[in-house]
Amino acid sequence: MPSQVQGKTAKDITQGIAITCVIVALSVYLPFFSVICALFIPLPVLFFRIKLGRMSAAIIPAVVICLLTILLGGLTVDVLYFSELILLGFIMGELFEKRLSVEKTVLYACTSLLVITGAGLILFSDKSNMEIIPFISDFFDKKIDLLLTIYQRQENAEEIIHIIMTYRDVVVQVMTGITPGMMTVATLFITWTTLLLAKPLLMNRGLSYPDFGPLNHWKAPEYLVWGVIAFGLMMFLSNMTTVLFASNGLLILSTVYFFGGIAIVSFYFEKKKFPRMLRVFLYSLIAIQQIAVLLVIGLGFFDMWLNFRKLENKSK
Repeated sequence: MPSQVQGKTAKDITQGIAITCVIVALSVYLPFFSVICALFIPLPVLFFRIKLGRMSAAIIPAVVICLLTILLGGLTVDVLYFSELILLGFIMGELFEKRLSVEKTVLYACTSLLVITGAGLILFSDKSNMEIIPFISDFFDKKIDLLLTIYQRQENAEEIIHIIMTYRDVVVQVMTGITPGMMTVATLFITWTTLLLAKPLLMNRGLSYPDFGPLNHWKAPEYLVWGVIAFGLMMFLSNMTTVLFASNGLLILSTVYFFGGIAIVSFYFEKKKFPRMLRVFLYSLIAIQQIAVLLVIGLGFFDMWLNFRKLENKSK
């Protein structure tokens, strides 16, 4: 390889490491913006994976994860969390080159990340000499202790403290039970967001992006409705394990229908030519309003029958 090309590759690798480290540092040291910053962590790794290829780009996540481990004082849950986001960018770069459908791209990326998460939780629980379920329960129990500490420093918080103490065991049990669903939902959301943000980033730099077609035409597969019906009926059973299992299923399917609903919203924003700033405002409103989220999920669910975008008619 010519020295000029080697120098350019080394410069790109250095840039990739620096950019990723900055975004991770912002997520670590600015907790208020942690969630927002976390959404951008996979992007530089994905960008340089497409630009540099597998072997050169692999240096970026390897170096960043090593630096993160040193910075946070060893292998911790936080290191696992940020490492997953970093690896997500690399995994999606691999999948982009395979030119899969959007469903397979998201499914394979999420599955890979959940396997890494599961392996990490097993490792940490083994390190703590605990089974994985007690380990997760202990994690939520410590979070409640932290919450109680915050309220104990406030005046006139006795009633809230009493409520937390009364329902503490139930909350820990429920949160532990729906952990698989919450992890899957978070993974789906970050993967989908990365998919959307990667398109303008890659195409503006002249790099390849898979032809997924118009994503605002996407709709949830029709057969998923049977899952919603089955999980919904299971929620009425008295067995706590069955109810928690159904809750996990409904959480995951609700996220899938949310993607379908937000595609409908995006379709009409584009059709009506809404200004960019107005779109940003309305998307932000959806993100912070629970009622808006439920309405969007409803759009995605009922689209199977009502066909809000009339896509079949247009194709004919």
